[in-house]
This record gives sequence, structure tokens and C-alpha cells, in this order.
Amino acid sequence: MAHTKKNIAEFKKTIWDFYQNNGRKFPWRKTKDPYKILVSEIMLQQTQTDRVVPFYQKWVKRFPNFKSLASAKFSEIYPYWQGLGYNRRALNLQKTAQKVTAEFSGKLPKDILELEKFPGIGPYTARAVAIFSFNTPVTCIETNIRRVFIHHFFPSPAGARINADINADFRGYKIDDKEILEIAEKALDKNNSREWHWALMDYGAYLKTQVKNPNRRAKNYSVQSKFEGSLRQIRGAILKNLLKKDLTKLQIVKIIKKDPQKTKVVIEALKKEGLIKEIKKVYSLN
Repeated sequence: MAHTKKNIAEFKKTIWDFYQNNGRKFPWRKTKDPYKILVSEIMLQQTQTDRVVPFYQKWVKRFPNFKSLASAKFSEIYPYWQGLGYNRRALNLQKTAQKVTAEFSGKLPKDILELEKFPGIGPYTARAVAIFSFNTPVTCIETNIRRVFIHHFFPSPAGARINADINADFRGYKIDDKEILEIAEKALDKNNSREWHWALMDYGAYLKTQVKNPNRRAKNYSVQSKFEGSLRQIRGAILKNLLKKDLTKLQIVKIIKKDPQKTKVVIEALKKEGLIKEIKKVYSLN
């Protein structure tokens, strides 16, 4: 869809007006500490904000900086992550803390390309950390932000306003993030990147309650796989039980009561990732 200076200006006013009256408050928005920002971003991956808040608060109280996290055992870390899921994120967070401590004198680098070299930090997380820690004037796209841009600049054909420069019949057309980024660059508030992205996220969260999900028309849209009986469920169950006591492989299979073959595969995967260890055929948290 065409995005003239006038359209961009109207869009920015809509976002800022909404934010001024409805901006959300989260504990990680009260800090510019790169460590705490990184913790929040890793926790927020595939997890809703309201669920993250109590985990974040307990985590930063127990592990207030890179040094305290880097020196901890996974068995000390896991109780503060249990319930968030995707436990590999916690291990990657610690590996990043160890790298920061060993190679960067305890300070997370500002350079986005350098950030992407850290475990578990992809293009979005690197940009988000740069934006929210250092107010770096760059763009980033996550679920809520994508929803905002698609809703405003890529209207659905059914009853929507279609610009003359677009074929009116584009059912099945999938929107690429590159198209969104082109508009996002023009809309970016370069003097206040931090709050601008908060505003976009908050407006996107609001849209979720108001319109049918525009993200369904994005190229990278996918539906999360079923949790019941999944490898994710088995992983979480194994770690939860090993937190209580050490177990043999046979004991784990009996307690989990899921597909024995899947359970054995997960045990080996957790061992390979360094989340658990095996001594004399008995498994425990690493």
C-alpha cells in the first residue's frame, strides 16, 4: 500500500496518542541496564508479558548482573525459570553472561552485529536490546509491531480501502517483513526509538483485542504446535522431576508416562545441551 508522508504522519499521531493515554507499565521499562533488558527480551520470547513479570522480578533479584548469572550452576538457575518453558533459553542466557564476563569485561556490547554472535540472540533480540538499552535509532519487528503495520498499511481486501497502485484482488498475498521494514524506517522516531517501539507494541497488543489477527497475512506466520504430548512437554516434565531428585532413565520414563521412545530421545537431547548430566546411569540437573 502507498505510504505517503501524510499517511506516515497520521499513523505516527495515532500511535503516540494511544500510547500517551494507554501506555503499559512493566518493570523492564524502568531500567536501561542492558543485562536486565536482555533478561526481559529472552523471557518474552514466545511468552506473554503478564506471565513474564513475576519471573523477571524474581530472576533479577537472585541474579542481578552478568557476573552472578555466569557463575551459577544450571540446578540453581532452573528453579527461577521453571514454568516459563523453552528452558534452552535459560541456558543460552547464562552462556551469554559467561561470554560477556570473560570477553567484554562484564559489559554487553552496543553493536547489533556483535550482539547477534551471542547464544540465543537473533536479529530481533539484538535490535531490541540496542533500542531499549541504548535508544539506538533502528527498527525491529515482533508480533505486536507486525500486527500494527499490516493493519494500517496492508488492509485486507474484504471491505478495505485499496490504493490504486495495488491489485484489488490480492487474496492469498503474503506480506514480507522487508515490506514492513521499509515503512517502519520512514515512521521511526530517531530521537526516541525506545518509547516509539514501546508505543508500537502497546498499540499492537490493543489491536489484538479489536480486530481479526492481521498477522495471518504475514509470510512468516505459523501456528504453534500442540503442547500436549509434544517434546516440549516432555522436556519440561523431565526437568521438573529432576529438580526434586536424581533419577535413572527407567525411572524417568515411568514417572513421565509419555511415549518411552520420545522420552529417551529428549533425555539424550537435554544431556547434549548441558541441561542435565549422567553419572553411573543416574541423571541430575547440571
